[in-house]
Amino acid sequence: MYSSLIVARLQPEHTGEVARLFGEFDHTGMPHRMGTRRRQLFTYRGLYFHLQDFDADDGGERIEAAKHDERFIRISDDLRPFVEAYDPATWRSPADALARRFYTWEA
Repeated sequence: MYSSLIVARLQPEHTGEVARLFGEFDHTGMPHRMGTRRRQLFTYRGLYFHLQDFDADDGGERIEAAKHDERFIRISDDLRPFVEAYDPATWRSPADALARRFYTWEA
C-alpha cells in the first residue's frame, strides 16, 4: 500500500466546507481512478493534514496522471480559498507539501 500525507494550513472554521468538497469529490469516479482506498483529513492548531492511502505502490503515479482531469482541477480550485500552503515561498503543487515518511511499522 502507498500512503501520502499533505501538510498545509487551514483555519478551523473552514473544516466543514473542506469536508463537504471532498465528500462530493469522493462520490465521483476520481478515487477509483487514482486508486484511493481511504482519505482522512485532520486539523491541529491551524494545520491541515490530508492522509490518503492507495491500493498499490503506484498511487503517486496515478495522482500525477489524474491531475489533468477536470474533477481534479475543480477540487484544487475549490479548496484554494480554504487550504493554504504551509510554505507559500516553496509551494508549486501538492507534491511540495508532502510529508516524508521516516518510520513505519505493521503487524
